[in-house]
Amino acid sequence: MELLLLDQEEIRALLDPDELLAALADGFIALSEGAVQAPPRSALGTDTGHLLVKPAWIPGHPMAVKLVSTFPDNRERAMPTIQAVIALVDATNGAPLAIMDGSHITAMRTAGGAALSARCLAREDARVLAIVGAGVQGNAHLQLMQRVRAFREVRIASLLVEEAQALGATEPRARVVESVRDAVHGADVVCLCTTSGTPVIESAWLSPGAHVTSVGYAPPGSELPPDVVQRARLAVESRLAFEPAPSGCAELAGLDPAMGTELGALLSGRAPGRASETEWTVYKSMGHAMEDLMTAELVYRKARERGLGKVVRL
Repeated sequence: MELLLLDQEEIRALLDPDELLAALADGFIALSEGAVQAPPRSALGTDTGHLLVKPAWIPGHPMAVKLVSTFPDNRERAMPTIQAVIALVDATNGAPLAIMDGSHITAMRTAGGAALSARCLAREDARVLAIVGAGVQGNAHLQLMQRVRAFREVRIASLLVEEAQALGATEPRARVVESVRDAVHGADVVCLCTTSGTPVIESAWLSPGAHVTSVGYAPPGSELPPDVVQRARLAVESRLAFEPAPSGCAELAGLDPAMGTELGALLSGRAPGRASETEWTVYKSMGHAMEDLMTAELVYRKARERGLGKVVRL
């Protein structure tokens, strides 16, 4: 039995942003059409973090399972706050196909979903992008958001000034601002990329017509203010997002699932986009296993084509 091992450096070389967005769009449409098998994610919690288990399968594709840990205090240990590994398994015979680093995949597929939401819901004339949080997710959002809109200005805000300055140095149009309020005020698209368990923005800071994306996972709290969720047009990966954590989003638990539009329905045209130039739109990500499957399969197939990775015999 042969198994392909892929490290993060190889995955970075293989993962093309535009191919990623196309694969994710196909996956979101399949998800909204009921073609994805993905049991609710389960979690183990310790005093300092969580381990999530996320399997998924789409007919015609391999099966995938991701183990992802979220440990916010790892910043103090000079370690990543999110770490992951993904396994692919042949869906016809159950043979393991690959084991790969999942951290870069997690970052890019998460930002990819947010970027697709902006493609569907951000105003066509959106030109100012605000990124709140300058870690791994802030970096991935900076890369992928610019694939869907032609931003002329990018503002970056973070409690960690050094991280914000390092991220800003990668983009000529980026400007590091002193406060989150300064970043958000007047922005057309606002990306929340933090590990905060309390809201990091206020509704009063948002401009009419702003599109907000939130990818943070910090149950039972949230980086996203409840009043913004309730006053905006809401998009989600799946209506399972309204289930309690860990299977869904803590900030959506108890709300009517009918208020959420699935991203796949927006992408396929089965659901309309924004209703006006002044309404707020929000994309709240829970992180669906389908995204890991589609991204990991893309990486696996390209690795086989290019002869990258290490093949081991079990």
